[in-house]
Amino acid sequence: QVQLVESGGGSVQSGGSLRLSCAVSGNTVSNFAMSWFRQAPGKEREGIAEIDSDGSTGYADSMKGRFTISQDKAKNTLYLDMNNLKPEDTAMYYCAAEFLAYCSGGYSPRDFRYWGQGTQVTVSS
Repeated sequence: QVQLVESGGGSVQSGGSLRLSCAVSGNTVSNFAMSWFRQAPGKEREGIAEIDSDGSTGYADSMKGRFTISQDKAKNTLYLDMNNLKPEDTAMYYCAAEFLAYCSGGYSPRDFRYWGQGTQVTVSS
């Protein structure tokens, strides 16, 4: 069965950087569109970025510039590099996947079949 496990979250001061990882088991990232979402307290889950098996990426407009999505197929792992973090970036960050064959082209939580448990990122001022 497919499992996604996020790691790399933690506490960081404003302006700092973090690298989040999502380890995929039960299948290969090559079969999926992979993505990152986040959810802050009291807010809806929002998309950050996604990547397909060929390395093509897409970013939510509000996330462009500071966040970078990538993947290592040999390690079957997805990454999110975050720079110049701000207090408003504080949220639970989630990895998600959908089979490329079933991708609808949408980028909402309902468009992704598999989810990790999340990793907490807290940014202090």
